[in-house]
Amino acid sequence: MSTVRNGPLLGLIAQFVLLAGLAGTVGLGAPGWLAGLAYGAALCGLLRRGLRAAGRDALGPADRVTLTRAVLVGGVLALTVDGWGRPASVAVLVPLTAVALALDAVDGRVARRTGTASDLGARFDMEVDAFLILVLSVHLTPAVGGWVLAAGGMRYAFVAAGWLLPWMRGTLPPRYWRKVVAAAQGVVLAVAAAAALPPPATTVLVAGALAILVESFGHDVAWLWRHRPVTVTVPQASLPQVAVRPATVPHVAVRHASVPHIAVRHVTVPRAMRVTVTRATHVAVSGEPATGRWTAHQPV
Repeated sequence: MSTVRNGPLLGLIAQFVLLAGLAGTVGLGAPGWLAGLAYGAALCGLLRRGLRAAGRDALGPADRVTLTRAVLVGGVLALTVDGWGRPASVAVLVPLTAVALALDAVDGRVARRTGTASDLGARFDMEVDAFLILVLSVHLTPAVGGWVLAAGGMRYAFVAAGWLLPWMRGTLPPRYWRKVVAAAQGVVLAVAAAAALPPPATTVLVAGALAILVESFGHDVAWLWRHRPVTVTVPQASLPQVAVRPATVPHVAVRHASVPHIAVRHVTVPRAMRVTVTRATHVAVSGEPATGRWTAHQPV
C-alpha cells in the first residue's frame, strides 16, 4: 500500500479506535458513531487528495501532529452530535478539546524545527482549527444562544463569499494577530463548554471573543478590497504605438510602457482600451483585431 494512502488511512483507523473508546466509556450512541465515521472518512479522502495535489508521498512530522488533532476533533464532534437532546459528556469533551488546542502549538514548532513547513500543512492546520471552532459553537448554542454560531461559521462564510466575489480570493499577507485570534476562539469556547463560569460571565467572554474575530475578518476583507484589481478606460491614443499588424501578431508584450495617469475611473472615447490594474510587474499589451481594443496590466 502506498504511503500516500497510509497516512490518511491511519487517521481513519485512529478515528474508529477513538470512537470505540468513547462508546465503551461514555456510551456513544448511533448519531455520534455516524457523525464520527462520516467525519473520519471525509478527512481521509480530503487529505489524500491534498497530498496528491501537492505531489507528496507521505505526511510530514508536523502533519502527523495535525492529524492527531484532527482525530481528537472528530471525537469532540461525535460527543456534540450524540449530546443533542441530552447533556453531552463534558468531562470527556473538554479534555479532548484541551489536548487538541495544546497540540496546535506543537505542529507549527515541529514544522519549523524539521524544515518541513508546507502550504498543505498550513492549510490542514487552519481547517482543523476552523472546524473545531464550528463544533464548539454548535455545542454551546443551547447554553449561550444561536448567535454563537457566528464564531464557527465566519470562516466558512468568508470562503463562500470568495465564490461570488473574485477579489475576495486574493492572497492575504501574513498577520500574527490572525493566529492569536484563532487560538483565542478555541480557548474561550473550551472554557465556556466547561461551564466553569457563571452564565452571564460566559456570555460576556464569548461575545468578546466574537468581537475580535469580527475585527480580524473585517481587517482582511478591507485589505482585499483595497488591493482588488481595478479596471479603468483610457484613450487608445495614449498607448505606445506598436509597428505590427494585429492580424498577424495578435498578442504583443511590452516590458516598459508609459501610460499617463487618469483621474477618473471611466473615460468614454472612440476606440478605447481597457486597463486592468493588477499586481503584475510589467505592462502586457494585447490587441483584438475584431474590436480594436487593447488590454494592459500594470503594477499597483
